Amino acid sequence: MPEAKALIDRYYAAFNRGDWQDMLDCLSDDVAHDINQGQRETGRDTFAAFLARMHRSYAEQLNDIVVMVSPDGRRAAAEYVVHGQYLADDEGLPPATGQRYVLPGGAFFELHEGRITRVSNYYNLNDWVAQVCA
Repeated sequence: MPEAKALIDRYYAAFNRGDWQDMLDCLSDDVAHDINQGQRETGRDTFAAFLARMHRSYAEQLNDIVVMVSPDGRRAAAEYVVHGQYLADDEGLPPATGQRYVLPGGAFFELHEGRITRVSNYYNLNDWVAQVCA
């Protein structure tokens, strides 16, 4: 169980540093990524492309991260607060003008052999839209 928590802590520390390679190193080659209110994408390369798109449109830091791990270390969950800025238009979303936002979010993970095999992200998209359109 401590190894599972350390892996999730490493994943989020890498996110907050903008160290995409270290984030990717936490993932299995066939990682399943459930995008908030979107589809499932599969594979580390696909996840890397997602990170590149996110980096282009958003500058985010996650604060108040709490990680919970199942007793067998095979599943984990995290809750956090996103502090972000919307930098460039993202397809299907309102225009970006540098708006700032703060909203709670969370993720669920499956873990196997020291890697993340699934990450499912959740946040309130309506809350985010209301903040960037205010």
